[in-house]
Amino acid sequence: MDNKAVIRNRIRQLRFETAEMTQQELADAVGITRQTVIALEKGQYYPSLELAFRIAQRFKRPLEDVFQFEG
Repeated sequence: MDNKAVIRNRIRQLRFETAEMTQQELADAVGITRQTVIALEKGQYYPSLELAFRIAQRFKRPLEDVFQFEG
């Protein structure tokens, strides 16, 4: 049995709901690279708590509306 925790996110969906924001626009807004946005969207990278809050704030959403913990 695998007990590995997973953090899922809705970044890609929220970008499209926000006037079709590009990956680069989000990256510039929160101070990361476009490659980091790509990795986040693919679930290949988990953000720091600070970055997670910055992303949620950019979308004007609560943290748990952008990121979901599945443990």
